[in-house]
Amino acid sequence: MRVIPPTELDVLVVGAGFSGLYSLHRLRTLGRSVHLVEADDDLGGVWYRNRYPGARCDIESVDYCYSFDDSIVQDWTWAERYPAQPEILRYINFVADRLELRSGISFDTRVDAMHWDADAFVWLVTTDRGDTIRARHVIMASGQLSKPQLPDIEGIEQFAGELLHTGDWPRDGVQLTGKRVGVIGTGSSGVQTIPQVAKLAAHTTVLQRTAHYAIPARNHDLDPAYVQDLKSRFQDYREIARHHPGGTHRHIGTESALDVDPGALEETFHGHWEKGGPDILAAYRDFRTNEEAAEKAGDFVKERIREIVKDPETAEKLCPKGYPFGAKRLVLEIDYYTTFNRDDVSLVDVKADPIERIEGNDVVLASGARHELDVLITATGFDALTGPLFAIDIVGVDGQRLPDAWKDGPRTFLGIGTHGFPNLYVVAGAGSPSVISNVLISIEQHVEWITTFIDHQFRNGIVSAEVDDDAQDRWTQEVYDIAAPTLFMKGNSWYLGANIPGKPRVFSLYLGGVGHYRDICDKVAADDYAGFTLTRGEIKP
Repeated sequence: MRVIPPTELDVLVVGAGFSGLYSLHRLRTLGRSVHLVEADDDLGGVWYRNRYPGARCDIESVDYCYSFDDSIVQDWTWAERYPAQPEILRYINFVADRLELRSGISFDTRVDAMHWDADAFVWLVTTDRGDTIRARHVIMASGQLSKPQLPDIEGIEQFAGELLHTGDWPRDGVQLTGKRVGVIGTGSSGVQTIPQVAKLAAHTTVLQRTAHYAIPARNHDLDPAYVQDLKSRFQDYREIARHHPGGTHRHIGTESALDVDPGALEETFHGHWEKGGPDILAAYRDFRTNEEAAEKAGDFVKERIREIVKDPETAEKLCPKGYPFGAKRLVLEIDYYTTFNRDDVSLVDVKADPIERIEGNDVVLASGARHELDVLITATGFDALTGPLFAIDIVGVDGQRLPDAWKDGPRTFLGIGTHGFPNLYVVAGAGSPSVISNVLISIEQHVEWITTFIDHQFRNGIVSAEVDDDAQDRWTQEVYDIAAPTLFMKGNSWYLGANIPGKPRVFSLYLGGVGHYRDICDKVAADDYAGFTLTRGEIKP
């Protein structure tokens, strides 16, 4: 039975993933009237929707978890180094049940519009279920990767077979056994799902637009002794991550890859390859800024691809080209490259021979070649960061809509708030470390900062907190200035919005480091929330 949201709230939270659930819990403990609305029929956010075969986190389970409640840390035990989607979803449900959060959530409830009432100092929120909510504050915990993006291909929505997106996988699964299956997209989701699909399908056709660098995950069951030791010192372990540039425990090299003996360089790369995981990215200090240095690692990965994949032509197609190592998200793979040694798997380079249209069951290439399929899986990512927000009609001061305020790219202060949209906060949004970090570290820090700020306002008679225009300008420029010299600017990736036709090409993630970002946020709070205009007054009924 659906929970009806209250009509008057101190705080409305949108989204029942990691961000929203912690926001709901923390605001309850602070004594605020708070409710959460979720468009899906259950909680979990990205881990509820991404049920595709092989879905798995690329951050280690012992880091990809909450730390705010030590009883949860002690009572939950992760099974694997890199947790699979079902285990993550079980964990989210475990936390929600432990904290009795479901009573404060309205499922199957999508926010249609949010309009700021400047006279009453409230957000007027309407939902697709006909609810009207007056909320003093709104926390957008709607996620960074929650609006799936279909590729821009003529006729794709009229595909005569079964059309799927990894980011919105059917809840009851899909029958792939004996089917002719095509997969478009070879980023993280594609690399994860292709080996699993190939085990079931009669034939798998991988339609590769861009080859990605992928290194072994080396996933394994966790040693119980290791888990127990870590639990005994978890808070100290987590405190280190809170002040680490990436929010992890990754060792960051201090040498230049250009100054190291080639034999030592090769030894380091082999060590990372055998260990698995993304830590190779930090092996040398200049991997993020010097293309010549980064390509030493890129050349190493290409040689491993040529060793693993038996057919030389296929191996060359799988070797990334046109961008330096590390310019796009590094993908972790399990059986990906070996899958292309199967006779029932074919790789089609649609960069060289683009997809022209989809006609009936056929994917038709520019050359006229046709690939007849029963199932077409699009692993083509999301309208990241801005997409979930723009899907709602958000109207701020003087009738300004959020897409208009961000027409040239996201403009925020700390990634938390935007000028012209008072009392509206985004968790792990554009302008913060967000998805470039261990996002669970970033989520906890954001939720704690935002909810403390909201509580401060109630305790001090503040009715409105709006980002200052000049503070926003300075922060947006700082985000750009830090990103500009990095190799991220040379990768045509979703980090830059390159996967969305017409989207501004703007890198809007903060690369200054999780620890440094935390210090900045703490200083803003200590300076009486400098960068926000705080208005005191009385709320009109």
